[in-house]
Amino acid sequence: MSARNKPSTYHSLEATDIRGNWATLMLPICEDDSIDFEELANEIDTLIAFGVDGIYSNGTAGEFYNQTEVEFDQIHELLAQKCHAAGMPFQIGVSHMSPILSLERLKRSLRWEPGAVQVILPDWFPPTESEIISFLRRMADVSTDVRLVLYNPPHAKVRLTPTQFSQLKDAIPQLVGVKVPGGDSAWYVQMRKYMQGLSVFVPGHFLATGIQEGAHGAYSNVACLHPKLAQDWYNLMLSDLDQALEWEQGIQRWMREYIAPYITEKGYPNPACDKFMSVVGGWSKVGCRMRWPYRSIPETDAQPVRTAARLLIPAFTQ
Repeated sequence: MSARNKPSTYHSLEATDIRGNWATLMLPICEDDSIDFEELANEIDTLIAFGVDGIYSNGTAGEFYNQTEVEFDQIHELLAQKCHAAGMPFQIGVSHMSPILSLERLKRSLRWEPGAVQVILPDWFPPTESEIISFLRRMADVSTDVRLVLYNPPHAKVRLTPTQFSQLKDAIPQLVGVKVPGGDSAWYVQMRKYMQGLSVFVPGHFLATGIQEGAHGAYSNVACLHPKLAQDWYNLMLSDLDQALEWEQGIQRWMREYIAPYITEKGYPNPACDKFMSVVGGWSKVGCRMRWPYRSIPETDAQPVRTAARLLIPAFTQ
């Protein structure tokens, strides 16, 4: 089915539409560093079958920074065809360290009619406030009715505050969502005061706390471990938040003791952990392989980490 022959239920996502557990699309990488598109198709089918709230591409775990433009187009033609056919909401990450390439990715992505597009701020020189507004305004002018979601990760050269997000929302009405690291109770007070009208997505392993504090969802690392587990956990938040907060304690302990050390002590990049978690979860064949020059966590490490997940995370039975 062509992306142009989409179901009539398609619409551009507004802030109130962007909620819940969104799963990231990870790249299966072959030994010769090419992308395994057959396995990528299987991964998309699996995510759709698990009934996640949405799928997004080309976040950090999608290795957006390490693709050719031909590969970018192949990935998103496939994603759009499958999501439109299934009626699955999806967002395309058009991010690139170069603002020019990010803009070109956005222009090409409009033909696939995503619900929204995700962007990062220009990343070589830290942009000033006026430069950030100029960048987002140009992206919004090109995207027309397709809304923007700003991805502002912990390692961004410019970390935005709730007040700054509010100013950007006023300047760029097409900005409807943000992906942020969250923060402490004081940060959430500021979020509730200044970030009204934006869909606020926090890290997956803090989602129950985020929902309690007024956030709206996660582009979820827990979905890397297992999309159905992450979806069941989010659904539990809507019916029994206290129990969901208990689940969060185990999830956070597991992440802190068994995943974070790969970053803080062994120096692996964050997306290597996302792929490794998918191997631990056993739900896909994406594998651990990162694209050159980044290191991959050995798949042989998975079994003890899987055993710990069974002990610490409710409903994890892989």
